[in-house]
Amino acid sequence: MIALATALAFGLLGGCSTLGYYAHLATGEMAVLRARKPIPQLIDDPATPPELRARLQLALRARAFASDTLKLPRNRSYTTYADIRRPFVMWNVFATPALSLQPVEHCFLFAGCVAYQGFYHKDRAEALADKLARAGDDVWIGGVAAYSTLGHFADPLLSSMDHWSDDEMVGTIFHELAHQQLYVKNDTAFNESFATFVQREGLREWHADNHLPTPDPGAAERKRQFTELVLATRKKLEALYAGSLSDATKRERKAQAFTDMRREYERVRDTTWHGHADYDRWFDTPINNAKLLPFGLYDHGVPAFAALFGQCHGDWTRFYAAVRTIGGEPAAQRDAFLGAGDAATQPGTASP
Repeated sequence: MIALATALAFGLLGGCSTLGYYAHLATGEMAVLRARKPIPQLIDDPATPPELRARLQLALRARAFASDTLKLPRNRSYTTYADIRRPFVMWNVFATPALSLQPVEHCFLFAGCVAYQGFYHKDRAEALADKLARAGDDVWIGGVAAYSTLGHFADPLLSSMDHWSDDEMVGTIFHELAHQQLYVKNDTAFNESFATFVQREGLREWHADNHLPTPDPGAAERKRQFTELVLATRKKLEALYAGSLSDATKRERKAQAFTDMRREYERVRDTTWHGHADYDRWFDTPINNAKLLPFGLYDHGVPAFAALFGQCHGDWTRFYAAVRTIGGEPAAQRDAFLGAGDAATQPGTASP
């Protein structure tokens, strides 16, 4: 995920409401940066709880691995820790028209256009969500536990990540540093698919290098099947919205598609998964177009990057150079690249 809190610092112009939003972002980012403390200092501090000390030691090892092995940027990001005293650092508002899966985009001078709008205060996110919903859009709010400022600031490890598993924390460090390695303006799907691939392949290499057991294959398979179910529903809805049926009929069939997805999840959970309820919480809240958006953005292009990594023989430097070349091509060619990887994965790379 990309943070846009640097916008005000670059002198963006706009109306009062726009400037108010940038001021909110700048204030929120500065509060996070002021909370930073060097991780080595916290490790040496006898007042640091043992569990946190162990996590911070692991984070420093992962940070070194990111640069030494994965060839990600070597800078001060994730060498500090910030206790932000809340469960999420930001809340992202995703929105689509009621009969479309095209995101309502928000554009910024340096970051370009992105498929969400982020807030440091949940009440601000809820206010925007309410406004968009009243206008007829589908809306979903997602909590954000970590983000990248694209290297504009030294991003800290956040207390909102404390409850995560080791793999979630390590993988997120890789993911966010990947955004610093390469970022294409106005192409959320390309950026997030790239960073997600780096996260997954980086974790595979991290496990191998540290002689760690392979992550639970059952959990990975459940995640894959859940993602496939969501993406299949997206595809069904895309065909529905592009058709010539009346809007009233489209709304009825949209509701039925979400009901069918929920029923299929329950069937797979209770039979194939033998009761593993990994995604019950996701289904506990209402489902709409906007709630499906992150799946297409974060997962769609991962096979393409996996295939490219295989073509580069697992050489990270060559891989980044190749991605940078593709990133410099017109949007249509980038989209074609992402689509070409749908049926392609390479042995030894992370599967989507």
